[in-house]
Amino acid sequence: MVRLPFRDGFYDLRPSKIVALAKNYAEHAKEMESDVPEKPVFFLKPPSALIGPGEPIILPRMSKRVDHEVELAVIIGKRAKRVPREKAMDYVLGYTILLDITARDLQGEAREKGLPWSLSKGFDTFAPVGPRIADRRELKMDDLEIGLKVNGQLRQLGRTSEMVFKVPELIEYISSVMTLEPGDIIATGTPAGVGPLRHGDRVEAWVEGIGNVEFDVLAEGSILC
Repeated sequence: MVRLPFRDGFYDLRPSKIVALAKNYAEHAKEMESDVPEKPVFFLKPPSALIGPGEPIILPRMSKRVDHEVELAVIIGKRAKRVPREKAMDYVLGYTILLDITARDLQGEAREKGLPWSLSKGFDTFAPVGPRIADRRELKMDDLEIGLKVNGQLRQLGRTSEMVFKVPELIEYISSVMTLEPGDIIATGTPAGVGPLRHGDRVEAWVEGIGNVEFDVLAEGSILC
């Protein structure tokens, strides 16, 4: 569970699942040497990967390359099953920032063998979120700047208007497959510029209208001084 500021108080974010979109920005699909999909492609990250501001991203010993991916995250507000896109926004509580941290080398090995990506996406701390949840009524997410810096160096910069599949389409498609519960998270994909993280890095991510959130990066077994 992660507690984030919301409206005049706090919201305890306890997702039953984190649904993450793959290749939902054309330039990211290109840098990953993939085609833009004709239908949304999604995978699941475990809720145990969730961390909030002030907690570090841990680089697992099992991986030799761990990448950052900044994403606009949609928080579901009420139970959604087979929701048409015209009514999809009625089921949204708000928005936050999520980093889809990925063990890229393990993902590559899984792809070569035709195996699922769960290992590469599911380590503890691989779903940092924050700094708050913006109420859907205060934010139009159609064309927001989204970006990420590592140690002050710009790595990713895009706009949510570049999404291949927009939020209402995503809710319609995902809810036709699985019921979305209150607190569930949809991570809407990342713009181009993903890259590696190393021990001691400081990651800063932002989405226009939501704010900035920062995380330290530590190797597994290290101690934050």
